[in-house]
Amino acid sequence: MPRPDGRDPTALRPLALERGANPNAEGSCLVRMGGTVVLCAASVETGVPGWRKGSGLGWVTAEYAMLPRATLERTPRERQGAGGRTHEIQRLIGRSLRAALTGFAFGEYTIRIDCDVLQADGGTRTAAISGAAVALADACDWLARTAGVANPFQGLVAGVSVGIVAGEPRLDLCYAEDKDAAVDANVVVAEPERLIEVQATAEQGTFDRAGLDRLLDLARDGTHRIFAAQRAALR
Repeated sequence: MPRPDGRDPTALRPLALERGANPNAEGSCLVRMGGTVVLCAASVETGVPGWRKGSGLGWVTAEYAMLPRATLERTPRERQGAGGRTHEIQRLIGRSLRAALTGFAFGEYTIRIDCDVLQADGGTRTAAISGAAVALADACDWLARTAGVANPFQGLVAGVSVGIVAGEPRLDLCYAEDKDAAVDANVVVAEPERLIEVQATAEQGTFDRAGLDRLLDLARDGTHRIFAAQRAALR
């Protein structure tokens, strides 16, 4: 069964990373993966969460939101606070980005990354991670120059979706594939091949170890290509 956009099963959607898309932020990146578009902005704030105060250490955290018409039908704004899915995604993005650092010995500053989905066509959380890593790199550079601390950014992180659709392992699922996938997975990798997160679910039936290995191989190849795009954007 052909893919909706005619791609090879091992192909990423067209990927673009626009560094510095928000000139007000210490770091920012507009990431486009096919029809998914996410604006990532990294803000450096003085102070840390209460449990971190007095430690001399900083913190990195993330927030995620989807605009009402990012999807085919309008979704209401989360005015009463983030829902369960949003909390889960925010925690995933924060965990992933903290893996990009050597540590938190950059003083009591918080780097807060806002990931706002402007348009959603599958893979919003993984696209957000890939774009946010570029924003974080620039925010860390700004902090090092401004506060006179060692730059804590040590390496890129990237995320990509994979899945089994119509019996075929596929890389970087669009929404039409994601909603019908027998197996759906999100994989986050620290450069070059260190796993941060593997979220894999059988939506229909079960899958075996060999199937998981095929998906991880696809994700490895996909994240290598994303790393190359990130490095090019940061140059």
